[in-house]
Amino acid sequence: MLKRTVLFILLSAGFYGMKAQQTIPFRITKHNNIIVKTLVNNKDSLDLMFQIAMKEYSISPDSKRKADHIVFNKEELSDHNTVQIGKITQKNARFFDNQLTGHEADGKIGTGIFEGKAFKIDYDNNQFVIYDKMPDLKDYQPINIILDHDSFYLAADNILDGNQQQEAYFVLQSGFSGAILYSNEFAEEKHLEKKLKVTGEKTLKNSEGKTLTTKQAVLPYFKLGKSVFKDVSAGYFSGELKTQNVSYLGADMLRRFIWIFDAERKMAYIKPSKYFSEPYYKMN
Repeated sequence: MLKRTVLFILLSAGFYGMKAQQTIPFRITKHNNIIVKTLVNNKDSLDLMFQIAMKEYSISPDSKRKADHIVFNKEELSDHNTVQIGKITQKNARFFDNQLTGHEADGKIGTGIFEGKAFKIDYDNNQFVIYDKMPDLKDYQPINIILDHDSFYLAADNILDGNQQQEAYFVLQSGFSGAILYSNEFAEEKHLEKKLKVTGEKTLKNSEGKTLTTKQAVLPYFKLGKSVFKDVSAGYFSGELKTQNVSYLGADMLRRFIWIFDAERKMAYIKPSKYFSEPYYKMN
């Protein structure tokens, strides 16, 4: 009788552990963006790009699939929508209209689906995992994060020349396909034009003749936690029009790790994914 009771408890614990997490499948495009299939208001089937730097949803003006059952007001907002992703249903979801998104996407999905829960971005198995309790963190290293206006910030070291490390804060930006994009302030203060080898650039002009130049360069070393990357593809802006106020840790760098975020959004835990040593994405 005792053995049966113990067995029942163990089986019940295992069953509870299975129920304590949910998964959301996704696919990764050749541009490193995560695409999630969704059903909105039980009518509109949409492919939405995961944007870790936002909480809500949005529809792109270039959407290939119709979103006829999302009704927007004059402020281009739509509330009280129902979003179904696999077996997960979120009610009272807010959508923004006319926001640009990544390739192959009809809009964007933010982190609101994970509200109040720990979650994992599992690039090895192409899925999100939502946890009621923190999972086993063996082999993961902790990274402090700061959540500000729905954006996740973390600190990393940049070695521009010699052995001198320059710490900078980066916003996790899964919508940016590249590895690193520096803020205007960092680029100017650290004299990136003089210190980094430029591999490509493109100049644009507005109607007033003012220029914006995007430059792709090679960063000798980049250090995130205990992981060190060599000859990293990094971008920055120069010219008269410079609007990059924060530095980005883009999708090409995000995919190199499996990420677990705690429910309080104070810590991230990372370990190398199958993409850790892949060649860097080439920005056009």
